Amino acid sequence: MPEEELFKTEEQTERTTVAEALREAADEIESGDVQLVSGTQKQSVTVPENPQFEVELERLTDSETGEQRYELEYEIRWTK
Repeated sequence: MPEEELFKTEEQTERTTVAEALREAADEIESGDVQLVSGTQKQSVTVPENPQFEVELERLTDSETGEQRYELEYEIRWTK
């Protein structure tokens, strides 16, 4: 199944800013209407009542430098 990226943003920011964004996202998800906005990008989506919810923590190691980084991902999935 081909993927179509509808919205993406990534930036280095403070932990408190991340927490605030997640709290705001939680309120929108609870209401069912999510508005994604960043710069010139804007996308709206309706989250169904019972979506699939996944939490994943990964430790990744750079094969050249050996440097480790972590990724904590919260993913909400559903079909139309």
